[in-house]
Amino acid sequence: MSLHVIPANSADATVVASLITALTQEICNRTNDQSHFDHNEPLTARLCARWIEEGIYTALLAYSGEQAVGVVTIAESHALYAEGKIGIIQECYVLPQYRSQSAGSALLEAALALAPQRGWACMELCTPPLPEFAGALQFYERHAFRAVGGRKMRVRCRAS
Repeated sequence: MSLHVIPANSADATVVASLITALTQEICNRTNDQSHFDHNEPLTARLCARWIEEGIYTALLAYSGEQAVGVVTIAESHALYAEGKIGIIQECYVLPQYRSQSAGSALLEAALALAPQRGWACMELCTPPLPEFAGALQFYERHAFRAVGGRKMRVRCRAS
């Protein structure tokens, strides 16, 4: 399969939002728990476009021909424990029919290539729920990510 990865611009926000919707739905379906996300695709597209325009969010899209087959999104933060800026992979998703065909690897390699350009001390991500997504954990480990402890936790701070 011929793949190419490109940075998304604000005009690509609906494509990014569609892939993020598929990601959140897959997590809810595989964990049999619809409470993980209260996802609003039009709002996601608007936020994505705005954040890309503001330069505070990066989305990379993997294409097979004209078909967007995957996405990785990254936000920058700062951490004292890392002694500097860090890149945080917020979402990483490949359409099921394109998995194990190097799309995910191409997305992660492109994301990791941003680290030296942006001065990030490290990159971090949170895996989807385990054990349902043990394959995702193994995928990230094959790309040099290592578990550093803890679990992702969330509290809503605004009305949904």
